[in-house]
Amino acid sequence: MHRVRDHILCSPAVSVLLLFVFSGFSAVALPADPQRPNVIFILADDLGWSDTTLYGNTKFHQTPNLQRLADRGMLFTRGYSASPLCSPTRSAILTGLSPARTGITTPSGHVAEVILEAQVAARAAPQHKAVMPVSVTRLKSEYRTLAEALQDAGYATAHFGKWHLGPAPWSPLQQGFDTDLPHHPGPGPAGSYVAPWKFGSFTERNPGEHIEDRMAAEASAWIEQHRDEPFFLNYWAFSVHAPFNAKADLVEKHRLRIDPNDLQRCPTYAAMLESFDDAVGTLLGTLDRLQLSDRTIIVLTSDNGGNMYNDVDGTTPTSNRPLRGGKATLFEGGTRVPTVVVWPGLTVPGSRSDVPVQSEDYYPTLLDGLGLRPADGQQFDGSSFLPALRGEVPERPPLFQYFPHNPAVPDWLPPAVSVHRGDWKLIRIFHGGDNGAHRLLLFDLANDPGEQRNLAAERPELAVELDGLVEQFLQHTKAVVPIRNPAFDPQQYDPTLEGKSQPKRQKPAAGRQAAAAGPAEDAAVLQGWKPRGCTAEVQQGVLVLRGTGREPFLGFAPGKLDGKAVLRVRLRSSGGSGRLQWLSAPAAQPLPEYGAVSFSVQAGDWMELKLAVQSPADAGGILRLFIPAQETAVEIDWLELTTSGKTRRWDFDAAD
Repeated sequence: MHRVRDHILCSPAVSVLLLFVFSGFSAVALPADPQRPNVIFILADDLGWSDTTLYGNTKFHQTPNLQRLADRGMLFTRGYSASPLCSPTRSAILTGLSPARTGITTPSGHVAEVILEAQVAARAAPQHKAVMPVSVTRLKSEYRTLAEALQDAGYATAHFGKWHLGPAPWSPLQQGFDTDLPHHPGPGPAGSYVAPWKFGSFTERNPGEHIEDRMAAEASAWIEQHRDEPFFLNYWAFSVHAPFNAKADLVEKHRLRIDPNDLQRCPTYAAMLESFDDAVGTLLGTLDRLQLSDRTIIVLTSDNGGNMYNDVDGTTPTSNRPLRGGKATLFEGGTRVPTVVVWPGLTVPGSRSDVPVQSEDYYPTLLDGLGLRPADGQQFDGSSFLPALRGEVPERPPLFQYFPHNPAVPDWLPPAVSVHRGDWKLIRIFHGGDNGAHRLLLFDLANDPGEQRNLAAERPELAVELDGLVEQFLQHTKAVVPIRNPAFDPQQYDPTLEGKSQPKRQKPAAGRQAAAAGPAEDAAVLQGWKPRGCTAEVQQGVLVLRGTGREPFLGFAPGKLDGKAVLRVRLRSSGGSGRLQWLSAPAAQPLPEYGAVSFSVQAGDWMELKLAVQSPADAGGILRLFIPAQETAVEIDWLELTTSGKTRRWDFDAAD
């Protein structure tokens, strides 16, 4: 492996030489000290382009440490995530591959079902023009990750925070990381940001400890431990994803600062963002104290745009104005994200770049700049933007974002794919036009950053040209694409519902069960649970059950038990009673009941239940959670099932 002196990256005299040495993968790094620059990759969760002070779009949020970071390096005005949802972007960062190629197109890394190959779903509801793909749910180990590449180059590697690409054997510890804390496969912090947490063996040190404070402290200790060797630190924050809670004093601080005329006026979200900013400050302070800042590359970005559809403090968490849309949409608000790169000796402190960059680009850029080559046969869908880091304005390849799903959030689109080329952006809506043709949206971002004027009819030749690039991209990545829905019924299609936060759905006939089509269709929405005597629909990350029969319940087959099953559930309803029942395998009717426990639900706010049932050792069968949904809806935020010492969690976050 080629090595680069760390003091070379700090030397202005050698910076000119680096322009030649780091010009491509064929470059030969300078023979010298085996120490390479350290790499820290900071990934925020759901942090929108307008959430920070970096672009001058907020007066409410306070991010002094993010500003401090930007002052040390280059701020990118057009940084993009690979997807408007988290897991696809995370996979793209680690592999340099588009979600179209890996098949990871929804945030399903926490679901019980293991899907390693994308495929088109079996069906779609008659009001949809396209049948969506079913997402891969694990980052396959056959991909060579950025962590593995740096590990092979002699780097100590660690992952702190959110993963959401699958539990073992697909966890960080099997994907190139020596250390992983808190070793949690879920979509958000377990239970709460403020202790007590629910991370299993990883517990708080102090009452009320904040998870970002703890993660930053753990990461800082790890940096100090590896200060004398090159290291790669993945600090993938849980912030600012749901659940929406924060330090009480910070919430109150920001509550007193609210301007009711400002679209950003959520004190809880501002407090969550401040804790994330503090964590970044802790990392920067550690580097300064250990005198490592001059030889540490830092990347800061987000996995998708800001969340502008949940209800927190009587408002939305944030606003992405002046951009349109947000998390879970292919409009700019869903994928344009804060982006900073600090590369000592390469980036000019306090500089800005308008060059578009994307999640898939970081891996090849880091290899390029570190003088490392990809493995034999390894390919990337991203490209190195090292020239942009030097202050140049290179002509770069188009950017593509593949999101073949339609979660019901504001400004949602049917299954689609987009391309950016220069200031032009085209969105192809699969089979969204007449007679199964694709529908095209064309925007001039230079003059219309809010994507209000579709120019496809005015510039048909340009629209066709950009759509041709989309087709080449889909073929190149071998993407599993949506197909025309053979069951589409024009009488049930209402185009006015597009972009509305809760599109109407066809009600099933009495006694019939249906799971509303979320981003991964029925296969991933209920994640193994079966609704009986009720309909099941995911709305903004909550499973909503409405009774259609006399005794509505959710059923699940966990396999053999060791004598006990413990189910925890967070729910709310208008009140009533229910029970958890353990039944033997359905070899006879009626099913023998091994154990049951009853519960009552009070009307009002959310409540958590802990239910335990007994069974004979090594018994197989099913669990039935009977719910008071006969008259009004029951909402379930999450479920946790512990059997045989193992815990599985279902968050039903369709737009994670």
